[in-house]
Amino acid sequence: MHPLVELARRAVEAYIREKRIITPPENLTEEMKARAGVFVSLKKGGQLRGCIGTFLPTTNNVAEEVIKNAISAATQDPRFFPVQEEELDEITYSVDVLSEPEKVEDISQLDAKKYGVIVTKGSLKGLLLPDLEGVDTVEEQLRIAKLKAGIDPDDEDCEIYRFSVKRYK
Repeated sequence: MHPLVELARRAVEAYIREKRIITPPENLTEEMKARAGVFVSLKKGGQLRGCIGTFLPTTNNVAEEVIKNAISAATQDPRFFPVQEEELDEITYSVDVLSEPEKVEDISQLDAKKYGVIVTKGSLKGLLLPDLEGVDTVEEQLRIAKLKAGIDPDDEDCEIYRFSVKRYK
């Protein structure tokens, strides 16, 4: 298991079982020392069970970002009830470390398998990770991101950013 995935698992299990927030390991890998946005996804039986993340760093390093977002994915995703202790053995984890978002001038610069998207209009903002099951086109990716933001899917007057991810399962 990749160290970031193991860290996410340990963070969730310690929090659910003991209401304890773990500290990052002492010997951080180079990737854990970096600062980046991170998404942590939880699945149970192949179905999404929680996903929370940050598209820009909010903590000192990736390790802290993983711990914070893993606990949030398990307990704060508004689409799901908090993960229960009896579910822990069935949960699988993935961690996406995001590149810095870059503004897109034309949708031809997008690729639903390679890039995630962020759409913004005023204070509204929606994000969709890349290479998601069932999201095969840029148009579908943008439609979902706009819906998540509360932006009309037909509204073309919004800013679009792309980012890549390193995904660990």
